[in-house]
Amino acid sequence: MRLIILSAQGAARVRGLLVAAFTGSLLAACGSPPVIPPAAQPLANETLTLLAKKGMTPSAPIFVRIFKEESELEVWKARDDGRFYHFKTYPICNWSGELGPKVIQGDKQAPEGFYTVSQQQMKPDSKFYLAFNLGYPNAYDRSLNRTGEALMVHGKCKSAGCYAMTDALAEEIYGLAREAFLGGQTSFEVHALPFRMTNEKLARFKGHKWYPFWTTLKQGYDYFEVNRVPPTVAICERRYVVNVVMPAWGRVDPEGRCPAFRRPLLEPFAPRPAEWQIAQERITVPGPKTRDAAEVAAVAAKDQEAMGAAYTTTGALPPASALGFNQ
Repeated sequence: MRLIILSAQGAARVRGLLVAAFTGSLLAACGSPPVIPPAAQPLANETLTLLAKKGMTPSAPIFVRIFKEESELEVWKARDDGRFYHFKTYPICNWSGELGPKVIQGDKQAPEGFYTVSQQQMKPDSKFYLAFNLGYPNAYDRSLNRTGEALMVHGKCKSAGCYAMTDALAEEIYGLAREAFLGGQTSFEVHALPFRMTNEKLARFKGHKWYPFWTTLKQGYDYFEVNRVPPTVAICERRYVVNVVMPAWGRVDPEGRCPAFRRPLLEPFAPRPAEWQIAQERITVPGPKTRDAAEVAAVAAKDQEAMGAAYTTTGALPPASALGFNQ
């Protein structure tokens, strides 16, 4: 048998190599996990559980409604019957401007109208955490020569014409949209509305300059409330036409005459008996709202009164564009 006798210096060197190897293995085993960017964060377990409870899959199509006065954003998800069911109502942390659509670059108004968001409009690298572009100006806005750009739903709770959420809520909404795109939805609709468009709420603004425009938006609101499916909206004669069957050639001229549209027939939404509770349930997420609904409504009412007083004083009717008749 051969004996290998190490000098003190050699033994110390071997011990150092063993310690270094052991330390390296520990670092490899306990190293920090890779950092997942916000846009790729998986949906939280709580969110997945709620989706399952409501009979929804993460990859099912989504539909979004925004209500300015109430500072709320709703996400709806399609189920296997083809209808959309409420998933959550999220507080909008901040939005700028007043009730009424965006008209010109720099007016700091958040858009109102019917918008479509494609996958290319998702902004994973937004400086406002995460965002998706609403698509303003759309064909309707452009037909009226409205200007502006980069109007988003995003995080950071700061707004100059956008709808701003907290970062945590922006991440969940972004994740729901991302999963819907991965599931095959090519685009989703966003209805940006001045308020929940009940008859009572709209009646408050009968003399408001945007009242005619809002009555058109209400058609979209009412259609969804009855049918739980977003309506097809055409743009022609510089106006929205709600609930139509698009012609065979697909596109209509936003500034040209409207064709003779057919109106689709759809059975009003009626949940299956065992799913009535799911169909009626509304979950509202807690969170900050910078804009107070009563204050927003009061400002709009004052504007309405001032406009009426001005016209009474001059004895002249406002131009059609001021009343929104060409909207």
